[in-house]
Amino acid sequence: MTMPAYAEELGGRLPSADEKAAANQLRRIIATHAAGDAKLRVLDDGKSPAEVTLTPALSNLLMELLRHIGRGDAVTLVPVSQMLTTQQAADILNVSRPFLIGLLDKGEIEFSTVGRHRRIKANDLFAYKRARDTKRSDALAALAEIDAELF
Repeated sequence: MTMPAYAEELGGRLPSADEKAAANQLRRIIATHAAGDAKLRVLDDGKSPAEVTLTPALSNLLMELLRHIGRGDAVTLVPVSQMLTTQQAADILNVSRPFLIGLLDKGEIEFSTVGRHRRIKANDLFAYKRARDTKRSDALAALAEIDAELF
């Protein structure tokens, strides 16, 4: 897809008010048709309509992306097969780089070495993040259960 000369990439900046409004409008339109395969018609440069079929999985992914943009968040997509630097991985986990290096050294996250540099496959990082989040949720539920027993 080509971008008009006046357009800027969205990944490196926060969305404008117009972009947030457009994202929210498009998210609402997709949400009304997300249950089944929805047909989306757009006008191409020649003003002739092009039709795209949105499966429920694709609709949900687009709605999640549009939800973030609509809230004014900067968004970056990371392919699961991408190799990440330790700083990129630390940023995704919202931890310091030295803490991430400790996780790598303990073997909690798989990595490979390219020259002298460690690289983490995004899929492995996301698997660690899911496991960490599940462990945290379970611990929080256990604390809530203990708290409920006290009252």
